[in-house]
Amino acid sequence: MADNKLHIAMLPWLAFGHLIPFLELAKLLASKGHKISFISTPRNIDRLPQIPQTLTPLINFIKINLPKSQNLPDDAQSTKDVPFDKVRYLKLACDALRSPISDFLKTCSPNWVISDFVTYWLGPVAAEHGVQSAYFSVFPAVVLGFLGSPEVAMCGDDSRAGVEGFVKRPKWVLFESEVRPGRFQLTRGYENFNAIDENVSDAFRLGAAVNGVDAVIVRSSYGFEPEWLSLLTELYRKPVIPAGLLPSTVATGHDACWLETKRWLDTCENGSVVYVGFGTETKPSQYELTQLALGLEMCGLPFYWVLIDQRGPLDDEVIELPRGFEERTRGRGVVCRRWAPQFKILSHDSVGGLLIHSGMSSVVEGFQLGKPLVLLPFLVDQGLIASYLVEKKMGYMIAREDSDGSFSPESVADSLSLVMVREEGRMYREKAKEMMGLFGGRDVQDKCVDELVHFLTK
Repeated sequence: MADNKLHIAMLPWLAFGHLIPFLELAKLLASKGHKISFISTPRNIDRLPQIPQTLTPLINFIKINLPKSQNLPDDAQSTKDVPFDKVRYLKLACDALRSPISDFLKTCSPNWVISDFVTYWLGPVAAEHGVQSAYFSVFPAVVLGFLGSPEVAMCGDDSRAGVEGFVKRPKWVLFESEVRPGRFQLTRGYENFNAIDENVSDAFRLGAAVNGVDAVIVRSSYGFEPEWLSLLTELYRKPVIPAGLLPSTVATGHDACWLETKRWLDTCENGSVVYVGFGTETKPSQYELTQLALGLEMCGLPFYWVLIDQRGPLDDEVIELPRGFEERTRGRGVVCRRWAPQFKILSHDSVGGLLIHSGMSSVVEGFQLGKPLVLLPFLVDQGLIASYLVEKKMGYMIAREDSDGSFSPESVADSLSLVMVREEGRMYREKAKEMMGLFGGRDVQDKCVDELVHFLTK
C-alpha cells in the first residue's frame, strides 16, 4: 500500500438512488488520491454522469454483464428499467454475480470492497480473498436503527409481529422519538420486503450484509442524526462511520433539456416555483397522480413536475393526468416525462421549494440549496426519513390516511401554500436556510471523508 494510498472496489445495488451516492463517495475518496474500481453493468455505467477529468486516472469503471433472466428484458439493468414487482428478479440476477465478483477480488486484490445491502453475500467472499469489506448504506441511520440489529433483521422479533408491531417505536430505541412508517407503506413494499420466487427478503439481505462485513459506512453525519448513529454502533457491534451527507455538485455542460427548462424558469418570479419529483424509481398510482395533479392545479403556484409514468418496457400499468390538466395549467406549470437535471433546476433562483418523496438525495439537494421541503413518502424508508424530518421541524408532511395512504387535493394545495407562501410556514423556510451549512458545507463533508479515510487506512 504505497504512501498509504488504497485500492477500493465499490459495488452498488442496481438502482440510481444507490449508484449516484456510491459515485459521489467514489469521487470524494479519489480526490484524496485513492484508486477506485467502480463495478456495475455496462448500461448503468454508461448512464452515470461524467466525472471530473482530474479524477479519471483514479476511477476505473469495471463493466460486468448481468446474467440473462427470462423474467427480465435483455437491457434491464437497473430498477428504473422494470416495474416494481419485477425488481426481485434483478436481485436474483445480482446474486448470480457472486462468481465474477469473486474472480475480480482474487485477481485485483483491492484493500477494501464497499458494497450494498443487496449483495449480502459479499463480505464472506471478500474475506476468502483477504480483502476487507464494508457495507455502505445510502439510507440514513434513522432507517437502519429503526429496523434493528442484524439478528432482528434476519430472524424477526416478537415485538414486531404484524403491522401494529412494526409501526410502534422499537424497544431498542430508548430515546424519545415519533419516527415510524405509515401502515400503507408497509403493504406497498410487499414485493421487495418479503421472500418471493426464491428471492431473499430485503430485511434478511440487510442483516446478513451487516453481519458479514468489517465495518458499516452510512450516508449521514453526527450533526444530522447523532442519537441514531450512536444507536447503530450499539446494535451492530462493529465500527459505524458516517460518510457525510454527500452534497451534489452542478454538472458541467448544457444539454437541450436544461436550456429549454432554464428559459421557462427565467420567466418565473424568484422563489415562486415548486419542484415536484419522486426520484428515478417512484411511480405514483393513478389515484396518487390524480390527487397530486388536482392539488397542484388548486394551489396556484408555478410548478415543474418530473413525472415517472412508466418503469421500463414491461410496465403496462398506464397512469394518466386528469383530462385537461396540462391545458388548464399551461404556462404556469411544466410536466417533464424524461430525465431532468434536478440539481441544476433546484439551483435556479425561481425555485422556492420542493415536493418530494423524502429520498435522501432529494432531501440533501434541497437543504444544501436552502429550499424548504414538502414531503409525500411512498415506501417504508421514505416514511421513516420523512417522519424524522417532521420530528426535527425540518419538513412538512402532506396529511394522509394512515390505513390506505389516501389524501386530498386540498391537503396538497394547503401544504404547498403553507411551506412556500404563508407566514405560519416561515419556520420551514428559515430552517431550510439554516440547514445549508450542514447539508452543503464542503468543510463538513471533507471532515467526514478524512475520518473515513483514516479508518480505512489504519
